[in-house]
Amino acid sequence: MGELHLRVILERMRERFNVEVETRPPRIAYRETITMPAEGHHRHKKQTGGAGQFGEVYLRVAPLRARNRLRVRDDVVGATIPGQYIPAVEKGVRQVLESGAIAGYPLQDLRVSVYDGKHHPVDSKEVAFVTAGKKAFIDAIQKARPIVLEPIVKLQVTAPSNTMGDLTGDLSSRRGRILGNQTRPGNRVTIDGEVPLAEIENYQSRLKSLTGGEGSYTIELDRYEPVPPMKQQELANAFKPKHED
Repeated sequence: MGELHLRVILERMRERFNVEVETRPPRIAYRETITMPAEGHHRHKKQTGGAGQFGEVYLRVAPLRARNRLRVRDDVVGATIPGQYIPAVEKGVRQVLESGAIAGYPLQDLRVSVYDGKHHPVDSKEVAFVTAGKKAFIDAIQKARPIVLEPIVKLQVTAPSNTMGDLTGDLSSRRGRILGNQTRPGNRVTIDGEVPLAEIENYQSRLKSLTGGEGSYTIELDRYEPVPPMKQQELANAFKPKHED
């Protein structure tokens, strides 16, 4: 029902059951993807006295239409990368998929093709190809015009009819779009719209203020869309990459 309701429940848990709960604001489930094909390359070479590490990977990335899918293909010709190391390359790719390449959010909707590389008969190891695959993938992503996607939700608000103007104006200021409205019994109205989830994090409090506590709303995830350029830059600036070894 809102932040006050949450605080009351947390207080009750502490007083009745001696349970302390750590809380934090919910994190918006942004996603990352690419908008054009690109190639990436990395050579991992490390020598520390004894046996070294060596692995070199060339790969391509391309957008994939199927939602939430990744496809990794082995297109190596001539065994420049022995088959037993291809899973290590894919492991490195998947590490970046989880942690993100530009803003720290999972990557989706792309195809990866490993097409060339080099190995060493003594120094090549799985860990070397994991690192080479990861950094080659990051290299490719940075060249593929990456974008951040944000969740767009369908929003339905029910409130007194005389508040409709204030509600529609407020939603428009949140980058929302009004899809329609219906009159309800008891001088009430239902407003249908869509809005970025990030714009309604504290909507319950605002709705309560605009409607004198008589409004309610529901949301349902609809799709993902690119965030505005300024928002993407803000998210990218806040990202602290963890790819460096």
